[in-house]
Parts: sequence; structure tokens; C-alpha cells
Amino acid sequence: MRTIMPADRLHLLVPFALPSAAVASTALAGLEYPALSKLVARATLDEQVIGEDFQRTLPHERWVAHAFGAAAPRATAGTGATNGTNDTRGAADDEAPLAPWMLLADGGTPGNATWACIQPVHVRIAHDHLVLIDPASLELTDADAAALYAVAKPLIEELGVRVEAPTPQRWYLSSKEFGTLAGASPLRASGRNIEIWLPHEAHSGQRSRAWMKVQNEVQMAWFEHPVNEAREAHGLPAVNSIWFHAQGTLRPVKRAFARVRSDSAATRGLALAAGAALEAAPDTFRTLAASADNAPRNAPESAPNGAASEEAATLVELDPFSAAYIQQDWGRWNAAFAQLERDWFAPALAALQAGELAELGFTLCGDTGSVTLRATRGDLRKFWRRREFASLFIE
Repeated sequence: MRTIMPADRLHLLVPFALPSAAVASTALAGLEYPALSKLVARATLDEQVIGEDFQRTLPHERWVAHAFGAAAPRATAGTGATNGTNDTRGAADDEAPLAPWMLLADGGTPGNATWACIQPVHVRIAHDHLVLIDPASLELTDADAAALYAVAKPLIEELGVRVEAPTPQRWYLSSKEFGTLAGASPLRASGRNIEIWLPHEAHSGQRSRAWMKVQNEVQMAWFEHPVNEAREAHGLPAVNSIWFHAQGTLRPVKRAFARVRSDSAATRGLALAAGAALEAAPDTFRTLAASADNAPRNAPESAPNGAASEEAATLVELDPFSAAYIQQDWGRWNAAFAQLERDWFAPALAALQAGELAELGFTLCGDTGSVTLRATRGDLRKFWRRREFASLFIE
């Protein structure tokens, strides 16, 4: 089996890998994770971002946006040294204007327009409020999504809004009237009262009449649509609304990594725009190592903007946790964590110890904050470093 060459550096981005302190004992019950524990204990802490309860974007969205330069540089509250590490702590901003790059990844052409991503969703009526359910739990087929879009498209365009649907389940809107709207990521709002998460004018906090009109037209057209009648007959939730998020305008990005392995539309779009070699996320570290010698698909021969230091860097985005975390299914989350330890952290640690990997970085995200650590072979010998995994949990 071929292995990653000694010059290579690997960074793992793992959404929803950090439980909150309140549920950590349940989420991690019975688990043993010696490889991750050793890496956490000995690694350099590059950044710990402290999130807030009412941020509209998710930590992994903000991280990838900043890594590639799609968002303004993050301000930090200060830098200090703790146990021989560089510990940069800062409050998380709320910038993740990723829709144009999502559109690019889905096969569209963003151009210079401002775009927002729109997804068909189900909003459930609770006792005295409305709750958004995780879009992934809808089990919406591409055929049904396309049928709903066929009805919605002319209604949206009649209102003077440009709409594109390069994929059935993700649509993109562009309108000058939406230019200052701020929307929340669907997974940020899922399971919660949607009142505070609905799109609003970023500078005034006011609701947009233009957006509400588009939303209402679509909701009415879908109310008795055959797709929804069939879904309800099979015990599935109706697709009864659309969700607005990730609005932004394409801007030049940097090639932060030479290779990107991800299934996320936003990350894939940023990789395409940056000229990185792009492939789907591999199942295991061994799969990644076995393919390390393959020629890049779309990377230029040399890194732009003086990015030579990133020539050997690979970003892998792993997402086994999102659905379980959002649904608070800690048994399922627990099983995914055990598999992550077995398939990624244990073999990556072994490669680092053997000198087959020069550096392993990893960003573990929760619902609001994130932590980024970096380990080299030399770090593993620093036995005096004793950081506990529990110290990373989000309050």
C-alpha cells in the first residue's frame, strides 16, 4: 500500500465532532479513543473560537470560508502561551457567505451577482411556534424536488427574482432586493423555534417584505401539490416552505490546500475556485493514503499568490456526525465517533509516528465553536503536554 509522502501535511475538518459539556458524558459513554487523546494532549493549539448561542452560521462553515479567504480575516481577542502551545482565542464572527461557491460546485456560473442558497424544507407547527426540521430527514427524492421546483420557478421569476436550480435539492436566488438579507444555516436553525432565525436585513434587523412575498407564493403553490399529498399518504412530512441562507458574492480566494477531499458543496466550490485538486471524501485514512500518488485532477502546476507552502497540504472534510448531532441521537453519534477513531485518528497517528506524515492538523467543531490543533512527530515526544479532550468541550 502506498503511503502519504513525508513532505505531506494533512488537515481534517470534522463538523459536529465536539459535544457540548452538558451532553458529553452521554455522547462519549463507553468510548475509548487513545489515538485522538494522544493527539489532543500533545498537539499545538492553533485556535479556539468561542461561539455564541444566536450565531446564524456554523463553525465549520466559518472555518472553511476563512481558510480560503471567502470571508474577512477573523479578529482575535488575544494570543497567549499555554503549556508550550500557541493558544489563539477569539469570538466567532458570523461570516460564511458561501452560496456563490456552492452554486459553482453544483455546476452553475455565479458571475458577479449576489446569490443565496434556497432549500425546500418542512416547518412543523409546535405548541405556540414553528420549528424547522433537519432537511436531510425529509427523504425528499430528486424527482419530487424537481417537480416542486417546476411549480415554484415561474412564481419566483414573476416577482423579478432570478432563480437557478443546477441540482434539484439546492436552488439559488439572486435579487437586488435581497442584497442585505442575512439568513441562518438550516442545520443551525433545525429543531428550534424559527422566529429568530428567519432572514432579516443585516443592518436594521427588519424582515424583508420581498422575501416574505416569494416565500408565501411558494408555500401556497405547494399546499395541495401532488408531491405533498403523496408524501403525507406515506407518512412523510410535507415540503411546505423554503429556507434562505449563505448569501454572498463571488470574490477571489486563495489556494489554502493543494488537494481537497470533501462532499460539501461549499468546500468543493471553494476548492474549484482556488484551483485545488478535488475529489470526494474518502472512507478511511488508508483509502486516502493509497490514492496519495494519483495526479491532481484540476490543480495548476504551481500555487498562485505565493502559496508554495501549501503545495503538499491536503484538506479532508469528514461529516459522520451532523444528522446525529442535530437529532440528539447520541447512540448514533457515539458509534460514528468510534469509527472515526478507528478509521482516521489511529492510522493518522501511526503515520505521523512513522514519519510518513509530516504534520497532522485537525479542526473539531461543535454547534457554536471550534478548536484547531496541529501535531508533528516532534510534538508526540513532548510528554509534558497533557491537554484533556474534555477541555475542548463547548459550554
